[in-house]
Amino acid sequence: MTATQASMFTPTRTAGLARLKLFLPQAGADYARLRNHDLGAGQHKHVSTLSPWIRHRLLTEAEVLQSVLARHSAQAAEKFVQEVFWRTYWKGWLEQRPGVWEMYQKDLRAALNMVQTQSGLRRSWEDACAGRTGIDAFDHWAGELVQTGYLHNHARMWFASIWIFTLRLPWELGADFFLRHLLDGDPASNTLGWRWVAGVQTRGKTYLARPDNIATYTRGRFRPDGLATTALPLDGPEAARIPLPPEEAADPAMPSALLLHDDDLSPGFVFDAVPAPVATGFMMTAQDRSPLHVAPHLETFSRGAMADVAARFGARLGETSAPVTDTDSLVTWARRTGARQIVTPYAPVGPNADALRALSRALAPDGIRLIRLRRPYDSAAWPYATAGFFKFKEKIPKLVGGLKGIEVA
Repeated sequence: MTATQASMFTPTRTAGLARLKLFLPQAGADYARLRNHDLGAGQHKHVSTLSPWIRHRLLTEAEVLQSVLARHSAQAAEKFVQEVFWRTYWKGWLEQRPGVWEMYQKDLRAALNMVQTQSGLRRSWEDACAGRTGIDAFDHWAGELVQTGYLHNHARMWFASIWIFTLRLPWELGADFFLRHLLDGDPASNTLGWRWVAGVQTRGKTYLARPDNIATYTRGRFRPDGLATTALPLDGPEAARIPLPPEEAADPAMPSALLLHDDDLSPGFVFDAVPAPVATGFMMTAQDRSPLHVAPHLETFSRGAMADVAARFGARLGETSAPVTDTDSLVTWARRTGARQIVTPYAPVGPNADALRALSRALAPDGIRLIRLRRPYDSAAWPYATAGFFKFKEKIPKLVGGLKGIEVA
């Protein structure tokens, strides 16, 4: 990471809590009024910038919501509360349609193959990723993303729209560019957000970046010329909705080891099921977020966050091991612990879930069970993510009312 990144997004829970404390006074009416203004790198004072910590669950959604609602009324904090639940909604939606993630990966590989065989496409793609398009706003955002691992949400929408409708590049390549660099990038929010801009997620609904809108919300820093004036929806396959996987339970009498991954690094709720693991391992999949090389700061953040968990929980974790990146090494670690069950926080659709499925199959011949424990917050919210967000939004008051008593960290 650069010095700027390190100061903005230190991968510790303490740093996340400090940022939450700093943001709390602005989470009500100020956020509702100013959240769409993108003032540039290091100036994102009108949004929380908590997403890297929430994405890795160094901070949990429940504790962020509880903190905000302890400071502001539900009415004043409505917009911020909805933004937190957008990430929850996307995860629940994709969890019930894993085929969308599989189709994205397949189409991404096809687009990368086209990049190798079509020189014009390759040149356009490389220029977009390097910020050499000549569209000043877009090129600035490309550079900011690569340098900081973060973009304001409004800039993400503008960037995706320009990528798809002005540059006419495959949306999958843009989603991959984000996932290779965003510290808060996760398969659900990233993939479905790009699909939404393209008109694939909500059929017929696209997002068009407009120069006057960009000028207004960048406070006049940019008013790009030559942008597309129409945004016709792209075609895309649909995936059938399937039931959420059943919840699993650990056997408290069985010798257990804990396995942590970067989708959930707040293991407090796991100790209710496994109060004294004999050992704790860490699984690294940051490198699997793309078929291409991911930005070094992604793995740096994940490793730092895992080191923070090990330091905070100390002896409660049992014997700890360094993060590993492959199934064979995880199997060797599991056998060495002597545990008969490996307990891990549930991983939603994405690289961690894929890696856990592979591990479960590999452990089966040894009679070692892999137990994926779903957080109560997810179990409460995900069943409502069956259609559009606005139907889900109707359930937010009920979900907020159920936060009391949920293990937050």
